[in-house]
Amino acid sequence: MDIRPILSTLSRHKTAASLIVLEIALSCAIICNAVFLISQRLERMQRPTGMADSELVRINVAGIGEDENAGALVKQDIAALRNLPGVEAATSLNHVPFDNSSWNSSISLQPEQPMPNLNSAVYLGENLVHTLGLRIVEGRDFKPDEYADWEALNEPDSKLTVPAAILTREVAEKLFPGESAIGKNIYSWNSNDAPHRVVGVVERLIRPNDNGGPAESGYSMLLPVHNVTMGRFALRTEPGRRAEVQKAAVAALERNSARRIILREGPFTEVIETYYRQDRSMAWLLVAVCIALLVVTALGIVGLASFWVQQRTKQIGVRRALGATRAQILRYFQTENFLLATLGIVLGMLLAYAINQLLMGKYELPRLPLLYLPVGAVALWLLGQIAVYWPARRAASVPPALATRSV
Repeated sequence: MDIRPILSTLSRHKTAASLIVLEIALSCAIICNAVFLISQRLERMQRPTGMADSELVRINVAGIGEDENAGALVKQDIAALRNLPGVEAATSLNHVPFDNSSWNSSISLQPEQPMPNLNSAVYLGENLVHTLGLRIVEGRDFKPDEYADWEALNEPDSKLTVPAAILTREVAEKLFPGESAIGKNIYSWNSNDAPHRVVGVVERLIRPNDNGGPAESGYSMLLPVHNVTMGRFALRTEPGRRAEVQKAAVAALERNSARRIILREGPFTEVIETYYRQDRSMAWLLVAVCIALLVVTALGIVGLASFWVQQRTKQIGVRRALGATRAQILRYFQTENFLLATLGIVLGMLLAYAINQLLMGKYELPRLPLLYLPVGAVALWLLGQIAVYWPARRAASVPPALATRSV
């Protein structure tokens, strides 16, 4: 089709054409960045924890006043929890993921190294591999004689060290690329210049919070410490018995001491859901923004096309009288919309890149992948063609006899 008549017509309606081009450009720029942000949120929410999420219960308690026998009490608590029907494993630990607490430590390969190799989350507890449902991919779990006592570690001027460590696969590959981490020494939490020897590698264990960014979400290590008196307990239950175990566990902890309150209790899946609540809300908000922009853009295209059809009714009748078919009239308006959409999309891509640069500088967001630009372009091209179809079809139905009527 010869597009010169189309360009000539658009040149006589510069204001209306410019407005629709600007609308498409803004929609393209905002939608490309919004879809990218939605994908970032979804990717973040879908991060695997490496744990048996659906089988875990967490309980956080707080003592009323100081307890001089905290170590003995936590031993009693763990023994009571492990004896409950439906409990496969139970332990006290320093934190669970997404629970408003995060222990982190640098890891070095040499003592007193000026710059550490990386920063990692530190999980302290007994029998953590089995309790959390982690999968060992290399090496072994801790042996009983490798565990250090929590209270002994925290005594003034304590020289006690933790001899062993288990790393996640991400940490092991970062520290020892291309070779096995088993048997290697690392220097980290409470080393006192004495190394932790790596005895095992687990497939994954997510960091408690967002320290280090998305690329480092699997930077974690486990250290063998028992009787951790931090008031946090994790239980792994038999399938289908999580609610029953949770209720029995709370009752057992309350029986063991009247000088405590239960701060939080619930399945670990609930902890995950609460932690990602803001991400879900943001994703839905951005979805609503995208839908609103697409609807407004579609209505703008329909309105402009309908207006032009009404203004050109006589002209369309003349073309039909001169032999133009309905398909040719339909194609004329679709081509006109395609040209406007293309110009708007080109401007929108440049604007999308500028918006992304602003977001990178202000909020440290990653660079917008180029893939999102053609995806946004195709979406707006399709939207434009769908939106203009009905006005164009109405134009194609103008009868040739209309050319003989007076305006």
